[in-house]
Amino acid sequence: MTTPKAPAADPIDPKLIRKLADILKETELTEIEVEQGELKIRVARQLTAAASVSYVPQAAAPVAAPAAAPVAPPASDPAPATTPAVAKDAIKSPMVGTVYMAPQPGAAAFIKVGDKVKQGQTLLIIEAMKTMNPIPSPREGVVAQILVNDAQPVEFGEPLVVFE
Repeated sequence: MTTPKAPAADPIDPKLIRKLADILKETELTEIEVEQGELKIRVARQLTAAASVSYVPQAAAPVAAPAAAPVAPPASDPAPATTPAVAKDAIKSPMVGTVYMAPQPGAAAFIKVGDKVKQGQTLLIIEAMKTMNPIPSPREGVVAQILVNDAQPVEFGEPLVVFE
C-alpha cells in the first residue's frame, strides 16, 4: 500500500507565472487562468498596472482582486480650456471612451488646427470596450480648436473639436 505524497511546501511555479505573464504581453490579453489539480493560478493585468497574480485553492471561495486606483492624465499635458459658447457648436463625443488622435502610436494625427476637413473624414478615434470607433466629421469645415488630447478619457456629449 502506497501513501499519498505530501504536497510541496511551495506549489507555485515561478517559471509558470513568468510564462503566463509573457503570454499576456504577447497576446495583449488582460487575464489568463490555469488549473493543475487543486492548484489554480490566475494572472491578470490592468492596462496601466503591472501583472498581478492570485493563488486560490479550488476548494476555497474566490478572492476578489483589489481594484487599481484610476490613473489621472499627465499634468504636463492639460486639455485646452473651453468656453460654453465654444462647446455649444463643437463636435461632441457620441460615447464614453478614450480618445486617440492618430490611427496608431507614432503616426500622424488625423487632424490638426487649421486643417480643412470634409464631411465623413475621420477626426479621431474613440476606444470603447476594446473597440476602436472612428469619429467622422458631420460636416465640412476648418478645424479651429481641438478640445481633447491623445489618450484622454471622454464622456458622452463632451466637446471634441470646433470648426470655424
